[in-house]
Amino acid sequence: MYLKHVGIGKPRREQNQRGSEGAVVTEKTEGMENGEAASPVPRVGVAVFLLRGKSVLLGRRRSSIGDSTFALPGGHLEFGESFEACAARELKEETGLDIDKVELLTVTNNLFQEPKPSHYVTVFMRAFLADPHQVPENLEPHKCDGWDWYDWDNTPKPLFSPLQKMVEEGFSPFPSGWN
Repeated sequence: MYLKHVGIGKPRREQNQRGSEGAVVTEKTEGMENGEAASPVPRVGVAVFLLRGKSVLLGRRRSSIGDSTFALPGGHLEFGESFEACAARELKEETGLDIDKVELLTVTNNLFQEPKPSHYVTVFMRAFLADPHQVPENLEPHKCDGWDWYDWDNTPKPLFSPLQKMVEEGFSPFPSGWN
């Protein structure tokens, strides 16, 4: 066992163990050896501003974080996945929609205290429908109450806190000169 510094903060402890096939498996945790609980680590989320005219697609969350708030479609970035691929995958999984012209808009750093402390780096993407005649479906009803288009200047309440902060700061997901 050895300590390895990863970025800023506590060193990570790496422990090599033999897996079921005899391969060496490296387990990484943060904390001390004396049974101290591992520190939470940031996760990466990808959220998608799917645009149609002056509207964005929003759904009411059914989640421990931000339950009953309106949010953009999105989810966790998987290992080795590009932001664009994650955006397309999450939109397809949640809504059945195919998207086009996917591009990076901004990144936020979000800390949540309830229901338990968590830290998300959220990558916000912009996209358009690949086929303008597509209609969103609610393919994950255990995670969302349904999807609908909302005018960006008149979003429903309450918004998921990172999105609410963006609205309050005057953020616009639309390309410059968008009508």
